[in-house]
Amino acid sequence: MKEYISLDSHKRYSIIEREGCASREAVQCRIGHSPGSIRQYLCQCEPGTPVAVEAVGNWYWIVQEIEDAQQVPQLVHPRKAKLMMGMINKTDKLDVHGLNRLQRNGTLPTVWIAPGELRDLRELTRTRITVAHQRTRLKNRISSTFSKYGLTLEEYSDMYGKKAREELNKLLDQLPPQTKYVTEALLQQLDFIEKQIEGMEKRLQELVKITPAIQLLMTLPGVGFILATTIAWEIGEINRFACAPRLAAYAGTTPRVHASGDKIRYGQMRSDVNHYLKWAFAEAGNSVALHAKRMPTRHVSQLYQRIRERKGHAKAVGAVSRHLAEAAFYILSKQEPYKDPASERSSSREV
Repeated sequence: MKEYISLDSHKRYSIIEREGCASREAVQCRIGHSPGSIRQYLCQCEPGTPVAVEAVGNWYWIVQEIEDAQQVPQLVHPRKAKLMMGMINKTDKLDVHGLNRLQRNGTLPTVWIAPGELRDLRELTRTRITVAHQRTRLKNRISSTFSKYGLTLEEYSDMYGKKAREELNKLLDQLPPQTKYVTEALLQQLDFIEKQIEGMEKRLQELVKITPAIQLLMTLPGVGFILATTIAWEIGEINRFACAPRLAAYAGTTPRVHASGDKIRYGQMRSDVNHYLKWAFAEAGNSVALHAKRMPTRHVSQLYQRIRERKGHAKAVGAVSRHLAEAAFYILSKQEPYKDPASERSSSREV
């Protein structure tokens, strides 16, 4: 390797610095973003040279251009890199030079780059999550509108189920004219989103092969096909995590810890995590909470009930989510299905 190369990317352009390994001479230039511009520039460099680029919003196509130029992309964790550079002032030129300095020191904080095919597949599950959130907001808005006028369907567990929906349509006539008009529009939008979600789930069923990883993840409590697929694709290669707590932290299921002297305080969850993975384990935790009384002998049910009595529902779901995240590491690492700790304890007592 003859030089270090780094990019500081923005929406319409990138600042590139090439620094010689021996001479330490640095040359910077600005390249406008257009198809093939970065690839064309990097083709001048020695093939196989590592190129550092921060994990910003548009890194997909930049990494592809780096690979097309036969160079090796190094995806950098932005927050960690900023802390390690320790610069008071911040400019594009300082940032790009700092990335090369970290490369020279061997301390560049890189993150895993998912293969292009996996990045494409992730869009299905990630978009489904986004659309599902929109569905929830619509339902909350419609429910709030009916509640304003004292119109509820308490006899139905699901206000938007097939039978309840028929009764809901009848209640529309009891709303004032303009409120009725906008509520009908919201219901039509809700129906459209429901069809979109059904289409995405059908496409997932057709495209996704039930891989051994997905089958193993479906043995986790509260995890079905959609959640298992989301977890498998967001984790990618399990061997990139050194231990179960690392995966749990990456999934956003571990709190911040502030310890000084004899005092230990647990703060809020970290924000620089994989939010799609965090959502998946939280959904599984809520599913466990929903069926905790129906399945009281399961370890996750006992864990939920124990934490809930002391700290409430939210923290109990968080504890279950962390358990599931760590369990996912072990079942994927050992290639073994989930074994309920409560069942194993009862078996050992019988022996």
